[in-house]
Amino acid sequence: MNDIAPLALGFGVALGAGLLIGVERERRKAGDEPGGHGIRTFALVALAGAASETIGGIPLLAVATAGVALLAAISHPRDAGTTLGLTTDVALMVTVLIGAYAMSEPRFAAALAVIVTILLTAREEIHRFVRKAISDDELDDLLILAAAALVVLPLLPDRYLGPFGAVNPRTVWRIVVLIMAIQAAGYVAVRLLGPRFGLPLAGFASGFVSSAATIATMGARAKANGALLGSASAGAILSTVATVVQAALILAAISLPAFARLAVPLLCAGVAAVIYGAAFMLFALHEPSLDEIERDRPVNVRVALVFAATLALVLVLSAALQAWFGRTGLAAAALVTGFADAHAPVVSAASLVRVGRLAAGDVVVPVLGAFTTNTLTKIVLAVMSGGAPFAVRIVPGLILVVLAAWAGTALGAPPSWVRITPF
Repeated sequence: MNDIAPLALGFGVALGAGLLIGVERERRKAGDEPGGHGIRTFALVALAGAASETIGGIPLLAVATAGVALLAAISHPRDAGTTLGLTTDVALMVTVLIGAYAMSEPRFAAALAVIVTILLTAREEIHRFVRKAISDDELDDLLILAAAALVVLPLLPDRYLGPFGAVNPRTVWRIVVLIMAIQAAGYVAVRLLGPRFGLPLAGFASGFVSSAATIATMGARAKANGALLGSASAGAILSTVATVVQAALILAAISLPAFARLAVPLLCAGVAAVIYGAAFMLFALHEPSLDEIERDRPVNVRVALVFAATLALVLVLSAALQAWFGRTGLAAAALVTGFADAHAPVVSAASLVRVGRLAAGDVVVPVLGAFTTNTLTKIVLAVMSGGAPFAVRIVPGLILVVLAAWAGTALGAPPSWVRITPF
């Protein structure tokens, strides 16, 4: 009885997968692809794959798959004059393999059947997106991001190199890929949600690259067009939310113990920024709708590479100062670096925790110190770029976020669920 139950489950999932994919092909057959294979064919080939895997294993499954491919090929002359392409034939062979896979992994086989059906059903949407919605630049950036994550990252050595053994190439590149992916996600959000909330969304997305530069840009927009003051202010503040979110993601990606020590301060800072930014979002609802948004490229490769170079230098500098002067040297390096960038000190401190050169509790002062000095830079940029009306709205929020972060350090130890060992 115990042997029959898994067998029945596997054949049941195989049959269900064949019927699910077959339903979509049957509907297509009745519409714009007359003469194609229908629901019965797909159900039968799924069961054939399951039976082949059970009876003869991989060799018999290979014969069954080849047989289905041959039958699909020779059936085309009888369908002369139809609009059939290779999609149905490929779906037929995939169904054979899903039926076989259901005998060992029924849950994954069922999930694959759903994915295949979605891909077949969304044909028009996929074609429209690839041909019309996505531009050449967007496609190029997507390929660059894929190459960075799937080609370059696995090839980089996963060990600490260079002076003081401070730089792990794979860790540095992982952060670069993370920044590029967040840039792309923000760009997609702006495309999908439309121009009405364009400035706030663009500010949030740009904050993942440089919150300071975003504040300067938003200030210039507000100064040039007073009607956009509320939207530009919301975008500037929301860029600070992005800074906090990115710091949390970086810490979690490199060292979970370091993230645990800063989880509460970052949460307090993020909540303060969200509340303050939301107030200006409400003001933006009463402003005239924007007709268009200036679109940059989804992924700014130059910014990512400059960040990687800066990060490597900061890692070496922080390791040197920490080796020479201990925690005092690390804090000094973080304060100085924070004027230019708030995230490089975060990576540096988390990397030192990961290799055991710094205790997790010692990251709080360097990281929050870098946030503080970076806030000073943002205040200066807000005053210079947007003038008094813009600065009056932005500066209190920036100060509030920093104070909230430091106040978070007094709320006690991190929750137990984040006190775990490095990975």
